[in-house]
Parts: sequence; C-alpha cells; structure tokens
Amino acid sequence: MIELSPIEIDGHMFKAVTVLLPKTTLLVVTSNKGYIMCGALDIGLLNEKLKDRNVIAGRAVGVKTIEQLLNAPLESVTFEAEKQGIYPGMIGKEAMLKMI
Repeated sequence: MIELSPIEIDGHMFKAVTVLLPKTTLLVVTSNKGYIMCGALDIGLLNEKLKDRNVIAGRAVGVKTIEQLLNAPLESVTFEAEKQGIYPGMIGKEAMLKMI
C-alpha cells in the first residue's frame, strides 16, 4: 500500500509518502526542492554515482513513522544538502524548512 498525504511544518506544506513493503516501510517527506527519507536512502549513491543530479536529501535511521522521521536527527545528508545548510544531526523538520 502507498499512502500520500499533505503535512504542514511551520505553515509550509510538504508531501509525506509511506510505502508499506514486506518487512519494511519506506518513509519520505518531500518538497519541490528536496527530501528526507528513512534508512533505505543511499546517500553514498546520490553523492557519488548520481552526483550530477545535485539531489538535496537527508537520511534518518531507525524511524518507523512520518512523525518519527520529522523529529529524528539526520544520520547523513548529500553534498547538495550541505550547501543548503542541512547537516547530520539536524532534526528532519528543520531540514525540510531549509528545502522551501
């Protein structure tokens, strides 16, 4: 099952995506500029093999809900995210506000 829902953070609207898979759930919160995702996101791939795409993204591990994703510290971020002032340790919702 795939669930798509709007989510508001400090008056700004984002999209939350939950994908239920066998033995795991993919979680994503996205704007038109970038996104944060659960531990399934491969930051190394984005930074190395897909570097030319300039993806702004962050990864939080150990989260099981969108709410947890928004409140968890990011474990890793892409090079492009760092250019936007997003860094490891930053809370997910704070990172999303930098992706407006």
